Amino acid sequence: MSMRNEEDRVYLCTACHWEKVPYLRWKAGYFTCLSCGEEQAREERMGWCIAPISNKAGYTRVTDYSLLKQINPKRTEA
Repeated sequence: MSMRNEEDRVYLCTACHWEKVPYLRWKAGYFTCLSCGEEQAREERMGWCIAPISNKAGYTRVTDYSLLKQINPKRTEA
């Protein structure tokens, strides 16, 4: 298959199966349309937050809620 034929193909979103996905987006590994990709990113971001782990360390992504409770120096529960 030549490069021109790959660019001419219609790539459909794997989530909604309705919207077309641009060739360069598909080639970059994103198989969803922009609206479905945005929705998936929002859902993914709901599962983590950014917090400082210690005084000298930078901010780190925290996905474990129990670790986040341990970071808080003013926590009331053990």
